[in-house]
Parts: sequence; structure tokens; C-alpha cells
Amino acid sequence: MHVAHINFLQAPANLTHDELLAQWHSLVDIAELVATAGTRVSVIQAAACNDRLTRNGIDYHFIDVRGLAPSARGRHIARLLANVKADVLHVNGLDFAGEVLAVSKCLPQLPILVQDHASRPPRWWRRPRWRRCYATVSAVVFTALQQARPFNAAGLFGPQLRLFAIPESSSRFTTGSRIHARAETGLYGDPCVLWVGHLSAGKDPLTVLDGIAQAVSKLPDLQLWCAFGSAPLLQEVQRRIDSDAQLAKRVHLLGKVTHTEVEALMQSADIFVSGSHAEGSGYALLEALACGVVPVVTDIPSFRALTGNGSVGRLWPRSDALRLAEALVDVASNRTSQQQVRAHFDATLSFEAVGRRWADAYAQIHEDHRRRSS
Repeated sequence: MHVAHINFLQAPANLTHDELLAQWHSLVDIAELVATAGTRVSVIQAAACNDRLTRNGIDYHFIDVRGLAPSARGRHIARLLANVKADVLHVNGLDFAGEVLAVSKCLPQLPILVQDHASRPPRWWRRPRWRRCYATVSAVVFTALQQARPFNAAGLFGPQLRLFAIPESSSRFTTGSRIHARAETGLYGDPCVLWVGHLSAGKDPLTVLDGIAQAVSKLPDLQLWCAFGSAPLLQEVQRRIDSDAQLAKRVHLLGKVTHTEVEALMQSADIFVSGSHAEGSGYALLEALACGVVPVVTDIPSFRALTGNGSVGRLWPRSDALRLAEALVDVASNRTSQQQVRAHFDATLSFEAVGRRWADAYAQIHEDHRRRSS
């Protein structure tokens, strides 16, 4: 099976190919995890130049699409795809209806699978094009099938469309040594709780702080460490910490850290906490599970899928600080080992496990398309 991964989002012109693949690590990871199941993968990347490179057995084609409208961009990439001779097309992102529609018209003999990356249904005036697009698509993949509900409710997916539940990606992080990691990072606490995510309304850091404040009466040695990128709620978060003496001595705002530093932080932590209201998947949660950190995360579809419906860690209702506090106390009192968490990751979320699920999805839509065409 030869699958072409198509990325219509144009790469920044100021990045070299190596810099792009380093910064957009999920682009590489998704291709390589698919390849673990024996699937041949070519990556087609919209760019500001024409070029090609091969890395770890995967061909990366960079296609100059500057100045092209969506349909023209799709036709331009379809011309390359005709030469690549793939069996299945895998499009990253649900938002490229114009491009996908153009590709399907140029290459009707190829089944198209589209992978969600936290998309939302479009405004009503754009929905007719989406419907036409998804009438030509063989399958859509979400981390959890519940994430398809808004698209079905908007009438965007027809009854013929297959839906698959496959994790958005995997992680290369490892468990490492907690003792050595803490010596490197300086993290401490019993439990040592880690937050990795933006300080934004959708991530809900204020509810997490309220939950921490309620948990400390039973967890007096708890310490919370917060790594974050963008921080529109930073002032509110700082005020909440400063207003509570219990939080002021327990919450540490680390700011932005590198991806390598995130791994060391996670290897140092006992608990990974998240207050997200919605996630396409949850890369930080994937990375925490890879490091063997027990998750205490919101009860949302993608987190249910990644934790085996809460079989590892605890799920708590979003915006409910009391239930978060109870979950933190429960997890701290009934410790799950790094090895147990990592075993869950290896069985369901590793490159090999996710790669097998992709291979099965490709085989199903390829066979479906073959039967309909014959």
C-alpha cells in the first residue's frame, strides 16, 4: 500500500526544509507512524518552492503553490499526485474543501481519507462546498467518533462516508528516570503536578488553580508547575495565585519551554493536569502518557479516547474545581506506576499501535473504492 499524505497548509517561506520538519514534528510523526505498519508513505507539502528530499524512507515533495486559489492549488498538487502513483490519499485537516474537491475531480480513481486536526464546521454560507467535497471523500478520521457530531448535525457528512476513530498522532517521549529528571529540572512536590498548555480560556487554568487550592488541605506537599506558550490569561492567573497564600507557595509559572525541555518536565512529574474544554486530540496528554505520567484531565471525547475511557488516570467534568480536587487526591492516594501508564501507551498509542490502525483504515477504504469502481 502506498499512501500520499497531503498538507495544504503552506509552509512558512522563511524556514528551511529541515527547520520545517523539526518545528512541524507532527507532520513527520504521522508519516512515520503510518510507515511502521509497512505502508509506503509520500508527503506532499504546500510550500513556497519546488523541492524533494527523502528521510527515513519517506519522500517529502515540496510544491510551490504561491498565489494559487484553493481549487487551482488542488489541481496543481493533483498533477504531482498522478506521478506519485499512490493507492490512497490522506489529507491533513478538514478545512480544505476547495482543494480536496479539485483533487477528487482530477483523480477520481483514488480514495481520499481526511484526518481531523481540531477543525470546526464552517459558517452556513460555506457549507454547500463542504457538502460537495465530502460527497467525494471515502472517510474522515477523528480521535474520537463523538467529535463528528457537529459535522453530522450541520449536514456535512453523507451516509456513505466512513468514520474512523484513530489517535491524531503518537509521541517519541520515553519514561526515563524520574530521579535524574528532577535533578535536571529542579521540579519537586508530593505529588509533583505538571500543566503544559496555553493560559487561555479554552484550557481553563483558573479552574485548575481553584481545584489545586481545594486539594492542598489533603495534599499539603503538592506543587504545581506550569509550562505554557501563549498566555492571554496570564494577568488573571497571576492575580489568582497572589490572592491565595496556599497557591502562592505551590504554583510555579515556568513560561515557554522547548520541546526537549517538555520531555524532561514530564519525566519529573507524578501527575499531568489539564482543564481543556475541547481538544482535537491532545498532544500534551499523549506526551505525558508516553512519559508514564498519570493524567488527571477533563472528561472530553479526545481525552476519553486517549485514556481508554479513564482506565488510566482520572477524568473530571470540565469547569468543576471540586471534582478536580477529588480526582487529584484520589490519584495521589492510589498511585499508578510509570510502568503501568507506559504499558497503556505502548498498547494503544505507540507508533506501532497507531500505525496498525491506519493500515487497517487504508485497506478498508481502498477495498470499498475498488468495489464501487468495478
